[in-house]
Amino acid sequence: MSRLIVVSNRVTPPAPEGAASQGGLAMAIAAALREYSGIWFGWSGQSTPEFTGELHTQTVNGVTVATMDLEEQDIEEYYNGYANRTLWPLFHYRIDLTQYERSFGQGYERVNARFADMLAPLIEPDDVIWVQDYHLIPLGRELRARGQKRDGLLPPHPWPARELILTLPRHRQLVESLFHYDVVGFQSEEWKNAFLSYVLFDAGGMALSDGRATAFGRTVLPKAFPIGIDAKSFAALAAAPEAQENYQRMVESKAGRKMLLGVDRLDYSKGIDERMLAYERLLNESPELKREIFLLQISTYTRSEVEAYQDMIARLDSLSGRINGAHAEMDWIPIRNVHRLHGRDELAGIYRAADVALVTPLRDGMNLVAKEFVAAQDEADPGVLILSRFAGAAAQMHEALIVNPFSQEDVADAMRRALKMPLEERRRRWRALMDGVEKDDVMAWRDSFVAALKEARTGAGKRRSRSTTTRTGA
Repeated sequence: MSRLIVVSNRVTPPAPEGAASQGGLAMAIAAALREYSGIWFGWSGQSTPEFTGELHTQTVNGVTVATMDLEEQDIEEYYNGYANRTLWPLFHYRIDLTQYERSFGQGYERVNARFADMLAPLIEPDDVIWVQDYHLIPLGRELRARGQKRDGLLPPHPWPARELILTLPRHRQLVESLFHYDVVGFQSEEWKNAFLSYVLFDAGGMALSDGRATAFGRTVLPKAFPIGIDAKSFAALAAAPEAQENYQRMVESKAGRKMLLGVDRLDYSKGIDERMLAYERLLNESPELKREIFLLQISTYTRSEVEAYQDMIARLDSLSGRINGAHAEMDWIPIRNVHRLHGRDELAGIYRAADVALVTPLRDGMNLVAKEFVAAQDEADPGVLILSRFAGAAAQMHEALIVNPFSQEDVADAMRRALKMPLEERRRRWRALMDGVEKDDVMAWRDSFVAALKEARTGAGKRRSRSTTTRTGA
């Protein structure tokens, strides 16, 4: 049976199965690697004064992990530079924040070549390669140059509209790199169609009847693979003693009030400041809700070395302070602004205690917080999900209250509606959402992508065989 090799930008050894500190994606990948006796390969997250080509390997909980260190220059140009200052804002429609520097692109290419040099000796002839991150788009091309023939890319981010990708210097070379994979996965049909739009109008390519696309003299299968969570596991986690303890703490802290909840990685794509402004509008327009509600906003620090994120921290703290200063009373604060990292067991209890979840990114690949919130609910008295139309999850979670996060009025109206929603309607909406979360779970996502990788290679072999037979017969 073929082994599975998963390649990530950064790899940390997996925690034990079911560990509260382990994310759903990490759990799914670890389970797949155990099933296929594979390897998890990537950057260790550590720096080294000089790149030595040394590989660190260990087996943890049945998963073989292989990592390498990067030079400080690599980290600055490849990771902080091209990945976080160029591609990330571009993919999230923030070209105003996108920085283009030639050294960033050179570092991006150099590190992808190093990934390929380190990975190639580990690959066996029948291995299937799953490249997980947008940091590694050129890796397929680099692996092809080293003889690898079966791989696919499945990053979790959006793919931008063609008008935006055209603003990227050397955009043609980046898109051409995707055609060195057998399969390129997207989180939604919208992102896949944005990719095809570029292929058709800017690369002189075409879409084939079997779903594949051809351009640059190569063929790839673009397909939507919307990621899910381990719904049953997360629901069980929400009912476990640790989560229940946190649930009870939150219930006591609510003091009879209703809690609106936002849980986000601190990122400008998440629409956190727009959310706070919408909440402020709700307080101004519905003063009767004062003292009856509060917003708990959990925003965990990330990429603190990038200036745009440093500015965002200061802006959010200032905004929440201004709103609290204008509306707080002696025994009530309208916003609780928290930057501490919480474990999954803590979050499960917090989700369960929330009356309304605000998942309102300006642009997001999927957003698993929406699905975790649904899975954590008490079916007897579930909370309401407010979801941005620009999150990938919106294509699946139709029973949420879908909003335009750029409109304060729209989001404020949805908050008001959610707070007043009758129990029967909340139960009906939750049941439909939970059915979808359970059906399209992380295992189905994982297995469908691995199956597509295998099928793409098998199909390619058959097509080559038919082409050879035709030419010979002629």
